[in-house]
Amino acid sequence: MNPDKTDKTDTVLEIAGLSLAVRGTPLLADVTLRVARGETVGLVGESGSGKSLTVRSALGMLPRGARASGSVAVAGEQVLTASPRALREIRRTRASMVFQDPRAALNPVRRIGDYLTEGLRARGVPRRAAEARALDLLERVGIRDPRGALRRFPHEFSGGMLQRVVIAGALATEPALLLADEPTTALDVTTQAEVVALLRGLQREHGTGMVFVTHDLDLAAAICDRVYVMYAGRTVEEAPGAALFGAPGHPYTRALLEASPSVRGERAELRAIAGRPRALAEAPTGCAFRDRCPKAADACAADVPAAIAHGLSLVACLDPEGTGR
Repeated sequence: MNPDKTDKTDTVLEIAGLSLAVRGTPLLADVTLRVARGETVGLVGESGSGKSLTVRSALGMLPRGARASGSVAVAGEQVLTASPRALREIRRTRASMVFQDPRAALNPVRRIGDYLTEGLRARGVPRRAAEARALDLLERVGIRDPRGALRRFPHEFSGGMLQRVVIAGALATEPALLLADEPTTALDVTTQAEVVALLRGLQREHGTGMVFVTHDLDLAAAICDRVYVMYAGRTVEEAPGAALFGAPGHPYTRALLEASPSVRGERAELRAIAGRPRALAEAPTGCAFRDRCPKAADACAADVPAAIAHGLSLVACLDPEGTGR
């Protein structure tokens, strides 16, 4: 999947032909993804499709023993071939991640103030200036009594408030790229909406490019400029958000939509996807989705489909016209 609609001079993340294996077991194959400055790109698919592994590759957070090929560049800096020192610099200044569980991102025995200021101090910012920046960020993400919050420990915050703290920490160094790995899954609906609005507002203010990983297709449609659909370790469709959800070209994308409830009430009957999700290592030959696809033909078993244009989308399917709405 290689859409050329994004100006490369303004690209903050470019993943090209990324393949990944651990001890001979393939996990990702030929994944391509691009994010421009100020753009929100969604990454959707069932559990195990490779979404989290893809975004973690942008920080060089690969499984132990992983062998990777292809290219991953953050704001022009290569990640897969970076030295440990260069990789630390990328994580410190160019890219940040907001995880699904904020407690997993924080040391439970360190105060919030230490968490928020350590990256700034490592860049040479004086202690008082770093603390002032942390106070400003806490106030902007809606933390009451930000000065008192600096002295508190993670267990003293609710999940929603702690996620706000993590967002503040992710944006402290004004990174070019923000990776949000299902950041609202563990939160209640009201808090989810607040956190998403907060992320979007801060992103627009700083011109940050963002990858938003989610299972919530309605949410992806609402906030993402473009969306990539992943299945069995591959990207199978890429399109502008409205086009993808209005007229999906890949049968897997259509099946995901038919299996997902809509807050707008436009899908009265939900249809489960036949079979079970496949990891790349156990996917059938040819199109990995063919054993679950109602439109599969003999030709689907021959080769992995190349991405072809289908309206505004790029679709890895032999017959997207036969599967569109």
